[in-house]
Amino acid sequence: MYSISTAQRRARIGVRHRLSGAHRSADPAEITRSMVVLHATDPATVHLSVAARGHDLGPVQVEQALYEDRSLVRMLAMRRTMFVAPVDLVPVLHASCGTDLAARQRRTYARYLEQAGIGAGDAPGWLAEVAERTHRALLARGSATGAQLSKDVPELRTQIDTAPEKPYSRATNITSWVLVLLGTEGRIVRARPNGTWSSSQYSWAPVESWLPGPLGDIEAEAARTELVRAWLHTFGPAPIGDIKWWTGWTLGQVRKALAGIDTVEVDLDGTPGLILAGDLEPVPDPPPWAVLLPALDPTPMGWQSRSWYLGEHQPRLFDRNGNIGPSIWYDGRIVGGWAQRKDGEIVTRILEDIGAEAQSLVAAEAERAAGWFGAVRPIPRFRTPLERELTA
Repeated sequence: MYSISTAQRRARIGVRHRLSGAHRSADPAEITRSMVVLHATDPATVHLSVAARGHDLGPVQVEQALYEDRSLVRMLAMRRTMFVAPVDLVPVLHASCGTDLAARQRRTYARYLEQAGIGAGDAPGWLAEVAERTHRALLARGSATGAQLSKDVPELRTQIDTAPEKPYSRATNITSWVLVLLGTEGRIVRARPNGTWSSSQYSWAPVESWLPGPLGDIEAEAARTELVRAWLHTFGPAPIGDIKWWTGWTLGQVRKALAGIDTVEVDLDGTPGLILAGDLEPVPDPPPWAVLLPALDPTPMGWQSRSWYLGEHQPRLFDRNGNIGPSIWYDGRIVGGWAQRKDGEIVTRILEDIGAEAQSLVAAEAERAAGWFGAVRPIPRFRTPLERELTA
């Protein structure tokens, strides 16, 4: 069996993930495509992930790509997680993930409505009608917030308590349910935020007016194959379990997707992994590099098996739900963490001995990171022990 060393996998991170200074880009869409997608559960992550991989890129350029050029689109996809994707990948994500997600969301919301006695015995039909009217209202407006649409469709203000016997229960209206459902069906998209670039409140727009063309009619299995092919180019070689975790699909779905790809099984320090058949040539080692990556960045969140780049640092850099905080990387491995204080200062903590040269590279990156934020002070959506400690 062909062997690929940990050192080679780390070199591929520097090159394929555009983290080495020599491989950074001035194009937010090109950066996003290099990573397949960017995590967007925390809106600030998108902007900071691009800045870390870019030449003179910040929120202005990312917003240009998202809302003016529309070369990037925000959408729910794998594991019901929010991502920002290149516009040409949107049909693949919709076919491979969105349609199944829409069906699950529709069933879940209809069940809650039935439990609340909404819909006169036909909760699925009632939900479908409300969604259709909401879509028509959005087409008429061109773009709108959820609050604006609830004036056009009063049923959106229907209050549902999904956990009435729990201490944290509270009734909320179904506006977000309907908008999420229409989004997973590929009928509407999240447009500009209703605040700064770190805001998670958005206006919405019909897909017809936002994307350059229809989503098309790609078969789900073909779409899954294309998505796994892209993932293997960026994150391979890797065990099949990492593909299953990242996609959120069943093992059977992953194996079917792989059946359409020419792959080679390789040894990863005693663990079997897969790599694209045409990708066996070693990637040349980039010059020494360091970078500060934000919370939930797609690089550390790209694999489920992380010991080869994370070492012993998980307890300080991850929260209890498996979300990583801001991390410091040196030559393809995590060596510490960082945070931004309220006054804008970037503070770092190196967690192992990396030597003076590496520390100088980290210091230079910390200085570069200070310019990413402007006047905005986003707090990571998921707080980790080290990030809390650094900002205390």
